Amino acid sequence: MENRGIQEIQEEIVDEFALFDDWMQRYEYMIELGKSLPQIAPEFKTDDHLIKGCQSKVWVHAHLDEDKLVFTADSEAIITKGIIAILIRAFSNHKPSEILEAETDFIDEIGLKEHLSPTRANGLVSMIKQLKLYAVAYQAQAESGA
Repeated sequence: MENRGIQEIQEEIVDEFALFDDWMQRYEYMIELGKSLPQIAPEFKTDDHLIKGCQSKVWVHAHLDEDKLVFTADSEAIITKGIIAILIRAFSNHKPSEILEAETDFIDEIGLKEHLSPTRANGLVSMIKQLKLYAVAYQAQAESGA
């Protein structure tokens, strides 16, 4: 499998969401995406891996596989699980530097923020922030040679 860039994956997500006529269909699609989420190992479903700022519990774990950051996650809420699944699809399996440089305009393009409750929209921002914080940490670790 050739390595596709974050931008390319984000465009694919935008195209998929464009196939649906209304937000009920898009929510159903997000729920389906949530079911395909790379599952976090039970030992990482701890407070240390909880994303702060989310109304629902969302756990995220990251590890380096060679030089790429791989994310796994879970959430107790089905819509939230779909949201984190979209973010992980966009950012997982990329170098920390690529994740840090990546824009998140695709979220606005699919209209996600405007169709979420204010608390879920804040949670979305917190999820993106957490994924980028993992990238910062692993980038720093790589640069220090640890």
